[in-house]
Order: sequence, then structure tokens, then C-alpha cells
Amino acid sequence: MAKPAGKRKWAIAEGYIPAWSNGPEPEFTSHETFCILNTGDSDAHVEVTIYFSDKEPVGPYKVRVPARRTQHVRFNNLTVPQPIPTDTNYASLIESDVPIVVQHTRLDSRQAENALVSTIAYPVE
Repeated sequence: MAKPAGKRKWAIAEGYIPAWSNGPEPEFTSHETFCILNTGDSDAHVEVTIYFSDKEPVGPYKVRVPARRTQHVRFNNLTVPQPIPTDTNYASLIESDVPIVVQHTRLDSRQAENALVSTIAYPVE
């Protein structure tokens, strides 16, 4: 296969999980998601570190993405080493042992008129 797509380190400078939602769960639960694409022939072992404006970073949160697969992970669902607090600004650093592509998505359903925002993460290296 050709060289795997992506980089090994990605940053998402913006993060915020609203404390409440509007609509049926889990589909309309307000959330932040990082979507990982692993085009390589080896599983990706990913570690996520969360940074805050007023306290020390937390992590690593560990995720495995099988070779030639994609995985969408809600920040809301990360619990080990501790849940990410709602109503709190944060940023994330996503590091992998193989090249991956990372996209960031937010669903804010605090209003009946939902907002979905998506952007590519910043490839650090």
C-alpha cells in the first residue's frame, strides 16, 4: 500500500461541551467529536491530552483505531483518567504512533435549531 495519509500529532485549539442539550439522546446530545482516519496497514495507538486555561492538563486518554478504518470519538465519552467537564473551555493534543488524519466536529443542540460545525484539526507534525 502507499504511504499512509496524515501526521502523527494534531492539535485542536478549541473545545467546549455544553452542559445541556435539546432533543432525543444520544443523537442530539451536545458534543465535541474527533474523527480519526487511519489509512495505514497498522493499528493506530492514539493518546489524547486535554489542556485547560486554569488547571493542569489531563491525560492521556487512549484510543485504538484499526488499520484501514475510521473511528469517531466523542470527547463527552472519554472517562479515563477522568471525564472532561462540561461548560469548560479546553483544547486537545492528539498523538499517534502512525500517521492519521483528524477532523473536529461539534454539535450544539442547546437550541431547537441545531448547529453542527466541523473543521480539520491542525497537523503539528
